[in-house]
Amino acid sequence: MLARTTSLTLSSGSERAMLDGHHQQQQPPSSSAAAAALQDEGGVDGPARRVVWVPGPVIVGAGPSGLATAACLKARGVPSLVLERGGSVAPSWRHRTYERMHLHLPLCFCELPMAPFPPGTPPYPSRDQFVAYLDAYARDFALEPLFRAQVRSAAYDAAIGFWRLQVDVDAGAGDGEEDGGDTTTTTTTTEFVSRWLVVATGENAEPVWPEGMMAAGDGVYRAGPVMHTSAYKRGDGFAGKKVLVVGCGNSGMEVSLDLCDNGAKASMVVRDKLHVLPRDILGISTFGLSVCLVKWFPIKWVDALLLFFSRLILGDTEKYGLQRPKIGPLQIKRSTGKTPVLDIGALRRIRDGEIKVVPAINRFTEGGVEFADGRREDFDAVILATGYKSNVPSWLKEDEFFSETDGFPRKEFPHSWRGKNGLYATGFTRRGLMGSSYDASRIAADIANQWTEALAASSVAAAAADTN
Repeated sequence: MLARTTSLTLSSGSERAMLDGHHQQQQPPSSSAAAAALQDEGGVDGPARRVVWVPGPVIVGAGPSGLATAACLKARGVPSLVLERGGSVAPSWRHRTYERMHLHLPLCFCELPMAPFPPGTPPYPSRDQFVAYLDAYARDFALEPLFRAQVRSAAYDAAIGFWRLQVDVDAGAGDGEEDGGDTTTTTTTTEFVSRWLVVATGENAEPVWPEGMMAAGDGVYRAGPVMHTSAYKRGDGFAGKKVLVVGCGNSGMEVSLDLCDNGAKASMVVRDKLHVLPRDILGISTFGLSVCLVKWFPIKWVDALLLFFSRLILGDTEKYGLQRPKIGPLQIKRSTGKTPVLDIGALRRIRDGEIKVVPAINRFTEGGVEFADGRREDFDAVILATGYKSNVPSWLKEDEFFSETDGFPRKEFPHSWRGKNGLYATGFTRRGLMGSSYDASRIAADIANQWTEALAASSVAAAAADTN
C-alpha cells in the first residue's frame, strides 16, 4: 500500500531546480488522474512517504547511454529525470578503469549524438579525455542527473498505467567511497512515478567474479592481493612481483602490458580460443575498415581479409598459445557479442616472453593456482580481467522484455531498444557507443511522438472545458 505523498528533499540546489523544472512543464493529461490514484491509495492514516511525479521519462543510469538519451529527448522538447547511483556522470568510466586506458575504437565511432569531439582530440582518446568529453556533454546540454540515487526496484503498475521506482537517495558530499572523501550520508527512500522508464545501466554494470574467488582473505587464495580490473589503476605497485591476470580480452591484454611496462612478471590465463587483430591495418582503423567493407561484401569475405592482414602484421598467434576460432571475428561478434582483441603492443611482449601465456585454471590454491594441465604455480597477486555483467534482473521487476538470465533485452539489435508499457533499453546492443547513439535517437523520437500527442489531447480537453 502506498502512503500519502510528501515533498522531496534533494541533496543539492541543482537537483532541486531540475525537479522543479519538471513540474513547471506542461504535462500529459493522464498525470492528474495518476496522481489522484496514488493519493487515494495511501489513505490518510498511513505513514508519510515521499512520492515524486515525473512528467517525462525516468532514465536509470548517467553513463554515455543515459546522457545521450536525455540529450536527444531535450532536443525534442521532452524533459527527463536521470537517476545515477554514483556521485558524477559516467562513474564507471571515471572510477572503474585503469589509468593507461584508451578507447580501442577511433573517436568518430565513439561520439554521442549532436556532439563531435573537440578539435585536436587524438584518434584514440584516453580515459581522461573521454571522461572530460562526457562532462562537457552533460554541461552543454544542461543535463543534471539526480546523483547518489540507487534504484532498489522498478515495476509497472497496470492499475494506473505508470512505472513506479523505489529509490534510495543519499544526501551527502563527494562521490562516496570512489573519491575517498566524506561518505557520511542521509538516505531517503523515494518513489518516482513516470509513464516511461528508460533502462540505461548498460552491459557493464557489475564486475564478474569467478566462482570461489573473492577479495583477498575471503577466498582460497591468500598469498597476496586479489582485485578485479575495475579496481586496478596502474602497475607500478607490482614491480618485481609475479602477477596472474585471469582473462585475455582487451582489458586482460592491456593490464598485462601495463604490468610488464612497470617491471612485473605477468602471466595471462587464456582459457578459450580468441581472435587477436591489429588495431590498425595500413594506417586505417581495423574497426573502421570492417564497418566500410561489410556494407559491400559478405561478412565471411571481410573476415577472411581481416585474418589475412592479421597474419601478415602479427604473425601466427597460435605459436604463442593464442589459438584462433574457426569462425571469423566479425561472425563471432555478430552471433555472440564477443569482441576480438585489438592489439596495442601486448602481443610483442608475449612473443618476446615478457608476458607468459598460461592455460585455464583448474582451482585456486592458498599460494597460487593449479592449472588445467595439473601444473601448479605460486603468484604474488591475482588480477581478474573477467568482465562485467548487467544488473537489471536485480531491480527491474519485469521478465518479458529483459532476460532474467543475462539482464539483456531478449530481442537482438536493432530491435532491442523498445519494450511494452513505455519500457526502453539503451546500451545493451553489444555495439559500443555507436549502439548507444542508435538507441538514444530512436527512444527520444518514440517518446517525443507520444509526448506531443498527449499535449495536443490535453490542449483540446482544456479548450473544451473552457467552452463549457
